[in-house]
Amino acid sequence: MLDKLIAFSLSARLLIIIAVGILIGLGFYSFKKLPIDAFPDVTNIQVQVIAEAPGRSPIEVEKLVTFPIEVQMTGLPKLVELRSLSKFGLSMVTVVFEDTVDIYFARQLVLERLIEAKENLPEGVETALGPISTGLGEIYQYTLERPQKAVVKDKTADLTELRTIQDWIVRPILKTISGVADVNSFGGYVKQYQVIIDPEKLAKYDLTLREVFEAIAANNSNAGGNILEHSAEQYLVRGIGLIQSIADIKDIIIKEKEEVPVYVSNIAEVKIGPETRQGALAVDGKGEGVAGIVMMLKGESGKEVVERVKNKVKEINDGEVLPAGIKIKPFYDRTELVEKCLATVEKALTEGAIFVIIILYLFLRNFRAAFVVALTLPLAVLAAFIVMKMIGLSANLMTLGGLAISLGMVVDAAIIQVENVQRHLSESGASKHKFTTILNAVMEVRKPSILGELIIAITFLPIMTLQGMEGKMFSPLAFTIAIALFSSLALSIFVIPVFCSFFLKAGNEKEGFLILWAKKLYLPVLKKALKHRSTVIICALMIFGGSLMLIPFLGTEFIPTLDEGSLTPQIIRLPSISLKESVEIETIAQKIIMGFPEVETVVSKIGTAEIATDPMGPNVSDPIVILKPKKYWKTAKTKEELSEKMREALARIPGIGLNVTQPIALKVDELISGVKSQIAIKLFGDDMDILKTKGDAIAKIISGVKGIEDLRVEQVSGQSYVEVKIDRRKIARYGINVSDIQEIIETAVGGKSPTDVFEGEKRFSVLVRFPEDKRDSIKAIENILINSAKGFKIPLAQLATVNLVEGPVQISRENSKRRIVVECNVKGRDIGSFVTESQAKLKEKLKLPAGYYITWGGAFENQQRAMKRLGIIVPVTILLIFFLLFSSFNSLKQAFLVIINLPFALIGGIAALFISGLYLSVPASVGFIALFGVAVLNGVVLVSYINQLRKEGMPVNEAIVKGCEQRLRPILMTASVAVFGLVPMLFASGPGSEVQKPLAVVVVGGLITSTLITLLVLPVLYGWFEKEEVVSKAIDR
Repeated sequence: MLDKLIAFSLSARLLIIIAVGILIGLGFYSFKKLPIDAFPDVTNIQVQVIAEAPGRSPIEVEKLVTFPIEVQMTGLPKLVELRSLSKFGLSMVTVVFEDTVDIYFARQLVLERLIEAKENLPEGVETALGPISTGLGEIYQYTLERPQKAVVKDKTADLTELRTIQDWIVRPILKTISGVADVNSFGGYVKQYQVIIDPEKLAKYDLTLREVFEAIAANNSNAGGNILEHSAEQYLVRGIGLIQSIADIKDIIIKEKEEVPVYVSNIAEVKIGPETRQGALAVDGKGEGVAGIVMMLKGESGKEVVERVKNKVKEINDGEVLPAGIKIKPFYDRTELVEKCLATVEKALTEGAIFVIIILYLFLRNFRAAFVVALTLPLAVLAAFIVMKMIGLSANLMTLGGLAISLGMVVDAAIIQVENVQRHLSESGASKHKFTTILNAVMEVRKPSILGELIIAITFLPIMTLQGMEGKMFSPLAFTIAIALFSSLALSIFVIPVFCSFFLKAGNEKEGFLILWAKKLYLPVLKKALKHRSTVIICALMIFGGSLMLIPFLGTEFIPTLDEGSLTPQIIRLPSISLKESVEIETIAQKIIMGFPEVETVVSKIGTAEIATDPMGPNVSDPIVILKPKKYWKTAKTKEELSEKMREALARIPGIGLNVTQPIALKVDELISGVKSQIAIKLFGDDMDILKTKGDAIAKIISGVKGIEDLRVEQVSGQSYVEVKIDRRKIARYGINVSDIQEIIETAVGGKSPTDVFEGEKRFSVLVRFPEDKRDSIKAIENILINSAKGFKIPLAQLATVNLVEGPVQISRENSKRRIVVECNVKGRDIGSFVTESQAKLKEKLKLPAGYYITWGGAFENQQRAMKRLGIIVPVTILLIFFLLFSSFNSLKQAFLVIINLPFALIGGIAALFISGLYLSVPASVGFIALFGVAVLNGVVLVSYINQLRKEGMPVNEAIVKGCEQRLRPILMTASVAVFGLVPMLFASGPGSEVQKPLAVVVVGGLITSTLITLLVLPVLYGWFEKEEVVSKAIDR
């Protein structure tokens, strides 16, 4: 079958060349159409349910809002995890599904359950699903800036106007862009019509708050009077009664007293003011600002969406769409990171390809042969782009990195074929039957090399089966390598023989100086090794044992930290801090950060945004520090050094905690595990006080572990509450209900909206409330008058006790159980050993009550899951490879002989990790898996050729020496090409190189030892397994 396909391609050369032309055209077209982003989207399939319960404390939010929603969500099909957070006025429930579930189907399931849950929620609670975005979704962030010459008299009015422009002009325009899920607003003040009621005037006119509230609600509507037919025409009848201005609110009549109307203006001040806010934005240490965050739709191309947003922003700025010369000024743009990551991979690809071509020429000493092999590279890559486009893979750091890693593997088949064709063409008489010679030469090596390529592809099967974050990160890499390998396989059958017929010529072959030198060095060593088999085997086993002894000294981690090019020094204050004070602290911190010459700009988000996908309190801020290009750096040479100096400088601010991370890392960590650090110790239980006490105890125990950084316990308590405890017996005496008092507290103190005012398309709420001096202290609240059933007015102090107490600031739950998190980062050591030491200390010193237990989360949890899965899949894959080898050689001994190469290939990989100081991470594990494939390929090529020589009647020892001599060049070439193809990755320094470096180090180190083992130990073992006098069964190549 195979020989017929190759013969067909040689007989239809023109057809093959046309097909290659089509492949090139389609490849370039597919590359242009591929979605492009920095990293694969590692966010799990999740739906956020955001519920706003204005004015309610975390305890009420948990009991009345979060719990009913959670109850409805349990039992959803393919549900993985249910997390929730209850804060002041806000509930957020995160429903995580299996990765196989379609995001739109998941949202439909959640929405159906949410409709049922709404029946059990209190009146006034608004629920919504979070946007269809991901951890990588915040692709473009900007501030609204006035012209430099503009004079701002009232800062509050200025921030209110900027926020109104952001909400009602900029946001609707940007939301129309294809690929944009939503635009989140942050900072400034939301405009509000405020009716500030004077309680004394309320008493003077014998009015209640409810009457005022209902009067405003009843005086703001239009009515439709249907159609009025008049003669030959018809008129539409409308009743106009919408509030148009402050004057309209003032003129609302509440009631008539002694034939004199009482208007709102008689008992209240009506004005425009800001809504109560839970979030603010600080810019460059100069004060507050207003920002917008463009969120990308899940599955879209980050580069393309940002490009569309930038074009639209340019239109808005150039067309002066915004009033008073206001411009949109971006401060975070994902394109820069995407371009830097792609540049890192493109550099590795280009330099690797150049190294491969140089190596090919040095070994073959024939420009034509090197050219034929080199043509495989672009053709295989273009074919890979076509398949990537068809199956929906994006071009990112991992998929393009997969192509860079596969450079050496892709040309393996072509090297083996072209080297053999060139050798056969150099023999006498080959020129007369060129096509037959090429066909025979290709067929001679084609079957073992096909087997080798299949085995390499199979070795990537474990990576394709990874799940969770590591699966999303590395399975695209494995798929891309497999696609490139199968592309090169197809090219080696159909295209390479045709190229050989066009470019290679018959004639004497000159052996290159590299091969002559290698043979001169290698053959005497091989002959000595064959004479001292026991010594060779013992030495190999000792070296292998020595490498295994290095494993305990290798640290372990999940994935090396990717350099995003910007920093996020997250600042945590005391839970009870006011937003105003929080902004002042942030301004001080920003001035310190801006003092570093490396910093270009810093924008801090404090508290919660309008769409509360990340419901921080006013005590937490997320600054984005944009750095200048490295050539402008003065105080630090590396990003690690800069972040350390920044940490030291910020630590001088009293009463704050720090978590120095990066924007995307922070978002992804939180979305995946609900925490914003590398390691999370989750303590589960029922009582918040016990959870807090034991959480503090855990922090104290692990604080002494070496390498710990940014240690903090989740802030669950420390929030001050003004508690109004109603005395039921006292209110019963006056005929007052609990709801009457709660209504007063809700409206007079908290403020309540009876209606909205429309200004064209804009919509602003109307708030009814007491003046600040009548509600800003316990004494003022105690003096609020309550109407009794008989018309008396009784101070609240006579009906209830008003106390200041401390309570929870937030309540976190996971899988319907309360939990508290102790989180930290690790520096200067690996995560694996840190966790092992911490677990041992906690086991020794921590005693938990019954019903309380600990789980470990964050990056460590992902690492454990990945290693556990690989521990199952890798042995299964090795068994599959063994089966393939047995089916090919029809010999258990020879299949075992080739598989022995695998453990010996580990030697160089382990040693390379140890010498380089890199940790055993998921990328390093991927490197070991890639190494197995190449190690097996070399073994298959050598054993197959020795078998062929023995089949021709050659004695064992002679066949071994002759086979090793003849196969030395292709083995050295395939190993050298794979090594030098990865050399650029070893020395790469751009964003993304951190992930690829451990992989490259393992493959390069492992290939060096694997090649030596193949050339020395494998021949020795072959001679041991196959005795001189016994010729093994005929082996069908």
